[in-house]
Amino acid sequence: MTRLNTENPEVTVRRYNSVIVGAGAAGMNCAVHLYEFMRAKGIDDPARRIAVVTRGLPLGASRMSGSDKQTYYKLGTSPDTADSAADFAKSLTAAGCAHEDLALIEGIGSLREFYHLVRAGVPFPCDNHGSFVGYKTDHDPYQRATSAGPRTSRMMSQCLEREVEAYGIPIFDRQEVASLVVDGEGPERRIVAVVCVDAAALAQGRLHINMFECANLILAAGGPGALYETSVYPKGQVGLHGLAMAAGLAAENLTESQFGMASTKFRWNVSGTYMQAVPRIFSTDRDGNDPREFLNDAFPSMSRLATSTFLKGYQWPFDPQRIAGHQSSLIDVLVSRETQRGRRVFLDFRANPTGNETIGRFDLEALEAEALDYLQANQALQTTPIERLAHMNPLAIDIYAEHGIDLYNEPLEIAVCAQHCNGGLAVNHWWESSVPHTFVIGEMAGTHGVKRPGGSALNAGQVGGLRAAEYLVNVYGAEVPSGEVAAPAIEGAVARLCEKWTRWQGTAAARGADEVIGEIQARMTAAGAHLRRLDTANRALADAVTLVDRLRSEGPRVEKPQDLTVAIQAEHLASASAAFLAAIVAFLEQGGGSRGSFLVLDDDGETIDLDPCGGAGEGPLRFRSENQALRESILRVVADDQLPSGFRCEPIAVRKLARELKAFEVAWREFRDGAIFG
Repeated sequence: MTRLNTENPEVTVRRYNSVIVGAGAAGMNCAVHLYEFMRAKGIDDPARRIAVVTRGLPLGASRMSGSDKQTYYKLGTSPDTADSAADFAKSLTAAGCAHEDLALIEGIGSLREFYHLVRAGVPFPCDNHGSFVGYKTDHDPYQRATSAGPRTSRMMSQCLEREVEAYGIPIFDRQEVASLVVDGEGPERRIVAVVCVDAAALAQGRLHINMFECANLILAAGGPGALYETSVYPKGQVGLHGLAMAAGLAAENLTESQFGMASTKFRWNVSGTYMQAVPRIFSTDRDGNDPREFLNDAFPSMSRLATSTFLKGYQWPFDPQRIAGHQSSLIDVLVSRETQRGRRVFLDFRANPTGNETIGRFDLEALEAEALDYLQANQALQTTPIERLAHMNPLAIDIYAEHGIDLYNEPLEIAVCAQHCNGGLAVNHWWESSVPHTFVIGEMAGTHGVKRPGGSALNAGQVGGLRAAEYLVNVYGAEVPSGEVAAPAIEGAVARLCEKWTRWQGTAAARGADEVIGEIQARMTAAGAHLRRLDTANRALADAVTLVDRLRSEGPRVEKPQDLTVAIQAEHLASASAAFLAAIVAFLEQGGGSRGSFLVLDDDGETIDLDPCGGAGEGPLRFRSENQALRESILRVVADDQLPSGFRCEPIAVRKLARELKAFEVAWREFRDGAIFG
């Protein structure tokens, strides 16, 4: 076994005004705006004051995620339909638990950032008059959505990265964040440095620590997708939630994640035209035998089954409000039930849904009006789903072909997967966290509330990056730290890390880091995904806390240098999982019910008959309906070692909008004086 030199590691110290952790669309956009605001204020050589740090430049949700035509949600740009930032904000806050000031700001900043992306080169489509055309997405009352194709967020990241490179801003790749160094207490608490392990050096058997000292920190590392076993996030999408909360950042809405059907061999959302093509959905045993049309027993007619399949296109996220009455999210429940039985579920674009004598056979003309009118308008009345899909969106087929999956000749395995974290770290209206000088943008920021229109997260990441950069430069300035003040805190943090890693290399722990992460993922999928029960969540929280304690005393086993990065991730994910489960338990204990993208199972609750035709012989689904009174509060979660779970969960009131209309001259004066940053 090759041991890392944890007693005398290689150390490099770098100092910047602002360090951005994360190189996705949000992080790159913030870097661009920081440079431009500094340059506009006449600050000398902005590029040497900013750094982007990432564990993998081509990795992360922005680079690797998408759908049939990945949506960017913006303020409406149709010349025929009026829209406003106030109406935009109402769409973001409609289901509750969303701060009204953030929602309005996302509406106000929407077009500013959208046109910035257009200028950067993202090919959003427009017509011959220059109007950027739109379409309707989930939870969207307007046609605000647009798309540059299945990889819209990748295009955004790449175009913004080119701007970062053109400005000369350094990007440090293959850096595993191991610690956020904290100095001071109470209101003086600050994160003064980011300590990273250089993964390239680990591959050579060397321990090289890069310390990025900073006056300001912007966290843009994405959602904690690796918390879940059944996930459409890119593999290794870890996030930094555990580290951030340990550093003192408060979190909000950790109960609110989004789930939906996605392919599992190649992780990709099967929303939009994948479902609007109305493919056959069937299950098999583990070996691919015993095919079963399991949806037939739960729907009263083929027309309703096929229409609900179609509606999953723009009602893609699992939604407990869309189960009763044989609506589209009943399909998610039935798919989940099949996988829990140990069966595999597939979409088959080669064949239409297969009915039976009870519900009838598939007939495209028998679809309900909403589905049939859409397909007629798009001239998508071809005989088979693959023909309809090829007509409406051939790029949706190409993306699978690029990953060795031929939709013309094979079915596509799917499951209900974790897709997005609507909660995250708490921010104010400048996207500053509860720890001054630390900002949180992108999916790490908990700004979305219970439901969000599809694609609104991309807009939120862009607007958040703009706001953070604007405040940071105008209020905190662009000075680079001298290294004197924070030196003791940084040296102490590095010493503690090296001592811990020495123990990890010598531990007799039964499991390695990969096994620890597997335990976390299985527990979160069983207790913290789209189906939840209070007793199950309580047991899961107790097990999660036990794991955190065991890792603190023993650590995961590190047998070779490359194990260290996974061990670091396992430790952070264990803490994050305890925080998420603590929030879920607190929500359920205060009477929270089914909402957003999860169903709360309750033996004393309301009932839905999943098998009206008696095919499976099972009892009804019993669930707890939404407690709408909780829409006016947000569950805030703060690390607290004095509590058994390690986290304090308290409801806070939703911030209401108190916007004062001002005369132009007054607003102009406040802008000139910098009063807007107060």
